[in-house]
Amino acid sequence: MADERIQRTTLANGLEVVTEHMAGVRSASLGVWVGVGNRDEEASMAGASHCLEHLLFKGTDRWSARALAEAVDRTGGEVNAFTSKEYTAYHARVPDSEVTFALDLLCGVVKAPAFTAADLEAERLVILEELAASEDYPDDVAHTALQAALFPEHPLGWEVLGTAESIRGLQADTVHAFHQHWYQPVNLVFAAAGNVEHEQIVAGVTGAFGSSAPGVSPARRPPTLPTEQAVLIERPTEQTHVALGWPSLGHGDDDRFALAIANQVIGGGLSSRLFQEVREKRGLAYSVFSNQTGYRESGSFTVYAATAAERANELLAVLDHEIDDLIERGVTGDELALARAGFEGATLLGLEDSSSRMARLGTALTLRGYVPTIESFLDSLRAVTVDDVHRVITRVFSGPRVMSAVGDVAPLAGA
Repeated sequence: MADERIQRTTLANGLEVVTEHMAGVRSASLGVWVGVGNRDEEASMAGASHCLEHLLFKGTDRWSARALAEAVDRTGGEVNAFTSKEYTAYHARVPDSEVTFALDLLCGVVKAPAFTAADLEAERLVILEELAASEDYPDDVAHTALQAALFPEHPLGWEVLGTAESIRGLQADTVHAFHQHWYQPVNLVFAAAGNVEHEQIVAGVTGAFGSSAPGVSPARRPPTLPTEQAVLIERPTEQTHVALGWPSLGHGDDDRFALAIANQVIGGGLSSRLFQEVREKRGLAYSVFSNQTGYRESGSFTVYAATAAERANELLAVLDHEIDDLIERGVTGDELALARAGFEGATLLGLEDSSSRMARLGTALTLRGYVPTIESFLDSLRAVTVDDVHRVITRVFSGPRVMSAVGDVAPLAGA
């Protein structure tokens, strides 16, 4: 059954507008999801999507960067943006009296950003500092190395920020051309949630983009299987940081609900197998967790923990043992019930405000082309069986395992 609070309109040029009215709130959250991310970049322009994320709030043909910042602050609201592998999002949260302002702002920054050479130079330096800062965090280094190994010679394995070389090479005209080519209606989803009226959002978006040509969507090539089993990075750190990864499922795969449950059982919470075995029972690590990320046709399942160098091999053995046990025995009925209830509760708690509702709309329509009702999503989780979880565990963990480690990696040299 459709959720009557959610309305969707597709303009003639392919641009999508989706809204959800929330009774009893005084906020409005609006966002633009651009269906282009760093997997759609050429190697020489790696980081261009993230660079655009920085530049678009620097001003438009109507607002300077300072005027834009003052206008947002005057509402008491906030604006922000982020870049992922497959999309870039720009969003605002304002009082419901400022919907027109937020809509005009988002349309303006997406359609007519200022793109001054001075802004590019300033943001180039900021991004280079971001890249340098990430090198100070060994867990980030481990995950970056793991993704590169999981998706060899493929943009899914690239750092979203780009590389120091690619960022230094970005030019104003090429970044502008990237924007002009991809930021077109066929790749845009306008999402809004809170005390909003669908017709108002549609009218504002139509006024800004209704006469624009559709544009083209990116053609994406699937990744190949990993060829490297271990990436060991020697660093003078207090701990050895270990990350394990397996190629996994795309975000539209029928087994994605079973894998979400499996992730909860493996390392998704305080009662998960890894937390209980690695931290509570053995005291091997302060932090240990697993994570599943899905892309269009593939994904990654990762496990991370850090421990003292002399215990790194013990940690690795425990991680491998827990995965092997899951492959052999699967999960119990009690584990399934606990994980399912926890995931359901976390889902509901995460949708309490207009920002999270707006993000759900934008992400779902961008990645899957439709917005499931919350109840249909929960029904899919509730339908998962023990056999479903065992099947997806076998499917994912029977594939090639990749490891990255950062720190004193000598003990792992034979791993």
